Amino acid sequence: MSHKEIGKYISLILRHKPETTGITLDKNGWANVDELIKGVNKTHPLDIEILKEIVRTDNKQRYSFNEDMTLIRANQGHSIPVDVELERVSPPQYLYHGTGEKYVSSIDEQGLMPKSRLYVHLSCDVETAIRVGARHGKPVVYRVLAKHMEEAGFVFYKSINNVWLTKEVPTIYLKKITIKKTNRFDEKDS
Repeated sequence: MSHKEIGKYISLILRHKPETTGITLDKNGWANVDELIKGVNKTHPLDIEILKEIVRTDNKQRYSFNEDMTLIRANQGHSIPVDVELERVSPPQYLYHGTGEKYVSSIDEQGLMPKSRLYVHLSCDVETAIRVGARHGKPVVYRVLAKHMEEAGFVFYKSINNVWLTKEVPTIYLKKITIKKTNRFDEKDS
């Protein structure tokens, strides 16, 4: 079994279903490393060295250890209610959200909603949003008028791995961006 597959399983446990391995998360999303390893080992081979390697090489920096590496947590993306101690941060003028074409009509009607997660995830650049959107089919990118949202009272957080988070993005703060084949982009009024 690859480290990538084990990493996906750990992500499922730490973000959504800790009970699948018989562990519990504290109010801040931390899990005991020894308990996590023991629980994962029931179905996937894992030791502390493999876990350290998964955390170190994860391209999305999904996980963090505490200082003495006795606890681990997912940095964001939870569907279970935890407080990962996010710092409130003033956003840049624009943030971006990448999605698949199949979700456009729903977003155009309702705006961005967290669905099963605690927050809407936003990127600070178009290229990252395109990559995120491509995971869901043909990518569509929305520009989020983040500074205007903040001025209207919306709160933004930035996770340890540089993902911007907010509770929702109403349609009035969204503009679709047209992605050109050359990976250039232009704003599209819609």
